[in-house]
Amino acid sequence: MLKIGDSAPALSLPNQDEVEISLRDLEGKWIVLYFYPKDSTPGCTTEACDFTAALPSFEDLNAVILGVSPDSPKKHRSFIEKQKLEITLLADENTDVAKSYDVWQMKKMCGKEYMGIVRSTFLINPAGKIAAMWSSVKVAGHAQAVKEKLEALQK
Repeated sequence: MLKIGDSAPALSLPNQDEVEISLRDLEGKWIVLYFYPKDSTPGCTTEACDFTAALPSFEDLNAVILGVSPDSPKKHRSFIEKQKLEITLLADENTDVAKSYDVWQMKKMCGKEYMGIVRSTFLINPAGKIAAMWSSVKVAGHAQAVKEKLEALQK
């Protein structure tokens, strides 16, 4: 189980344009790494749109926003175009990164159990350490809460 102060697990994943994005390439920046279950579902759409709306504020704070789900780069591209998103989405199709962040877990819906992404966010500092974490995220107000935490950590 990851905790605040731990080094963020490494990741290298293709984005919506099939360009590999790695944490090591973003050293020196704050990273908002958020995991979500699936493109084009109501909660995931709201979360992505909220982060897109807040993107200029995050950029002013030297932060990049990376969304991660098991969807393919092609699905991410379609989602971005349909919703006019401006954030980067990463494809974790084999769920290895989700597992390394311990967000690939047993879930229950309608009495059925299945493995899936637990909506979670990690704020990673410029040194690559986890500075804040949110698990089982409720979408409403989440992007704002992450921005406020980032502002507090930078003071």
